[in-house]
Amino acid sequence: MNAFTPTPGPVALIRSDAQAIETAHRLAATLRQDSIVRDRERRLPHDELALFSQSGLWGISVPKAFGGAGVSNVTLAQVVAIIAQADASLGQIPQNHYYALEVLRVNASPAQQQRLYAEVLAGQRFGNALAELGTKTAHDRTTRLTRDGEGYRIDGRKFYATGALYAQRIPTSVVDEHGVQQLAFVARDSQGLDVIDDWSGFGQRTTGSGSVVFDNVYVAAEDVIAFQSAFERPTPVGPLAQILHAAIDTGIARAAYEDALHFVRTRTRPWIDSGIDKAVDDPLTLKSIGHLAVRLHATEALLERAGEYLDLAQADSNADTVAAASIAVAEARAISTEVSLTAGSTLFELAGSQATLAEHGLDRHWRNARVHTLHDPVRWKYHAIGNYYLNDQKPPRRGTI
Repeated sequence: MNAFTPTPGPVALIRSDAQAIETAHRLAATLRQDSIVRDRERRLPHDELALFSQSGLWGISVPKAFGGAGVSNVTLAQVVAIIAQADASLGQIPQNHYYALEVLRVNASPAQQQRLYAEVLAGQRFGNALAELGTKTAHDRTTRLTRDGEGYRIDGRKFYATGALYAQRIPTSVVDEHGVQQLAFVARDSQGLDVIDDWSGFGQRTTGSGSVVFDNVYVAAEDVIAFQSAFERPTPVGPLAQILHAAIDTGIARAAYEDALHFVRTRTRPWIDSGIDKAVDDPLTLKSIGHLAVRLHATEALLERAGEYLDLAQADSNADTVAAASIAVAEARAISTEVSLTAGSTLFELAGSQATLAEHGLDRHWRNARVHTLHDPVRWKYHAIGNYYLNDQKPPRRGTI
């Protein structure tokens, strides 16, 4: 079990979309510097996360009514893509944090929102403990929430708990005595809570996506929020989760593309590195870069379009707007899955055996894409998209479409 990451120092308050984008670019320049070393050595990014928190970017989706910037989903996705381009693991770590903030927005009481949003604006990070092994379906949960006086106790085990290792609170999906799922915002230092650093994926190596064990962990009643109901009625919670994943893949694709451009421009032959940009006239190389550029630009455009649909669904959540947002996000997620893998593979093809050398770190893009794109099957996104356009069937309300 790794040491608990303390609350960071003074946190900037971001007030606009433009400031969020500018901050993300400045931060990305710093995060990019040692990204290869962190991946190669699996060096956990505690210091980098402190900078990330202090930047104020973890609070940009807090609604304006509670002191945040309340940025658009177009901006939120762009910020995540910018950070993921610099370091794919750092781009993924806050995904469930933003997801939890959306659950707060649609389901929490005003008092809960006021208190928990204030924690975020002060620099607190939320992780997650949602997924479980051994259940009948990926959506079933066995972690129990039982009454204990005015509060509750939690017992269970979670895996793929991205961000929990670095969090001050861990939003945890639990099943109450009535069989209804709730979301408990559990303090990271609670007695009986054990965060285990057992994540060993060959990509996204520093996300800290390990296990969390709850052994009779106490949680106050005011820290428990309705969760299941966010999917029983039309809310943007599901597509919000997915647009963040699409943004991560888009950032990975952009990083691989930029590295491919740099490699081709500066190397005339695999064994010569002049460090000087030069014109490239090989037709097969030009075709590969052109093919990748078109698909990357299409992905970025669909990601922006998905954010616009999601903004509409947040402003007016009903069956039609949420379904349209879910499909728009599914389109962006489908193409971002494919282009992130293609970009990594194209880089391998153009760089040859040098792409496999550890000191260059070029292989990390494909590894990161391959691991992250397994989060939920892209084939079901195409199924939902086709069913929507051909049969006018709305997609299911869940966080995986």
